[in-house]
Amino acid sequence: MRERELASATKPPEEASLNYHITFSTKERRPLLTPELRSRTYNYIAGMTRSMGGIPVEINGQPDHLHLLIRWKPDESVSDLVKTIKSKSSGWINREKLLSCRFYWQEGFGAFSVSHSQIGAVRRYIQKQEEHHKKRSFQDEFRRLLDACGIEYDERYIWL
Repeated sequence: MRERELASATKPPEEASLNYHITFSTKERRPLLTPELRSRTYNYIAGMTRSMGGIPVEINGQPDHLHLLIRWKPDESVSDLVKTIKSKSSGWINREKLLSCRFYWQEGFGAFSVSHSQIGAVRRYIQKQEEHHKKRSFQDEFRRLLDACGIEYDERYIWL
């Protein structure tokens, strides 16, 4: 085999389906996201995600937090994606003066990989946020997600 053929034969495929369930809250979990602001923010985040090369599959939330299901590219980190989403969306909210106070997201986030076979279940979970939060707080929900994924955490740091 010639060197060129060998290189192309051993090159890993670039196709990937990397799906992430991402969640983060407002700073201090303040209930600042009104229904109208949530709707506008979802649209802003969806457009931004598409412009960055991702696919927003589902976005929903509550007054103090958001859930995103995003298909993302393999050559960029989910951490960079979330950092950009949070930075640009909070900047947009503040620039447009959509609230009477300065808006900030919490420092951290949760990101959970989602297999293709579970996309439907995660979409339904995200769509039913209002129903879930009649029974449990965001903190309880987040702990449950961490536990279900076997992620160890320290209560002193997850609510910054």
